[in-house]
Amino acid sequence: MAQPGPSILNVHTPTSSFAIIYSDLEDNLQTLFDKLSKKTVAELNGRHVRSGWVKYEWNSTVWNLDDVSDYAIFAWRLKSATPEGDGWPVLFVRNPDLPLPSPPEYQNPSFYIFRPKPVAASPRLPETPESSSVASGKSKKRSKVPKPQETSPKFKKEFEKFHNENGVRTITGSIGPVNNVRMLLKSGYRHVYISRKFAIKNGFIPRDAAPGHYGYSGIVNLGKWPITVGRMRTVHSVYLTEESHFDVVLGRAFVERRQIKFDPVDPTDVVCGDTGEKIDCELVILKDGKGQIVTVT
Repeated sequence: MAQPGPSILNVHTPTSSFAIIYSDLEDNLQTLFDKLSKKTVAELNGRHVRSGWVKYEWNSTVWNLDDVSDYAIFAWRLKSATPEGDGWPVLFVRNPDLPLPSPPEYQNPSFYIFRPKPVAASPRLPETPESSSVASGKSKKRSKVPKPQETSPKFKKEFEKFHNENGVRTITGSIGPVNNVRMLLKSGYRHVYISRKFAIKNGFIPRDAAPGHYGYSGIVNLGKWPITVGRMRTVHSVYLTEESHFDVVLGRAFVERRQIKFDPVDPTDVVCGDTGEKIDCELVILKDGKGQIVTVT
């Protein structure tokens, strides 16, 4: 995690690379543009760096750095990253009105546009029961096994209905630069997760994230983000999830870090053991369009 004070930011343009000093305490979007302008006087023909000219790379994705909102997210990501580490942001500067250099002109290989594109691996077809039987020399014919009928006792169904209608615990807090977020608090999950819709809306992942990226092909770590509940702020690894019922899910990692204590009798009685403060908790019962209760496991 980055500490307050000066840090080094690497910068790449289509034809050069350099570094600047950045201070979380002293810099803002305008001072950052000023520093970049001084270093690119010759390349940009003396023009001042402005909105639309600066991007940065974070988590292997290139993001815009155009306005105050972009800068706020950029600053939070710097705070959650290790200086010069794998997750440390890298800046890119280019005047979009000027043409990109073309051979035999020099092209900076560190500039994101000139990086060699990775070769996509051929997708592996999923193994089917038919393909398995052929490989093992067995017949493709399989006897149809009748599905077992539901034989749950009536008292068990009533118990499950009662349990589900008790609802799930939700609390309010902030994650990164986003405040007043309703979060599911459930130790049955292992980590801290944010929904895809929430991640896109608040700039955690690009708006044009396509299927096959950012979680569709497996869970994705979005880096470390500060989470504030009550008086305490803690930093956690955050993962993308396809859970659509809640924007944020606080799992076992958060519960153990904050030493959360639950009252077995009153589910709304939630206490943070690290600070001793009681957190406002609301029970939420989810129902689908048909009025059926949705169980959050």
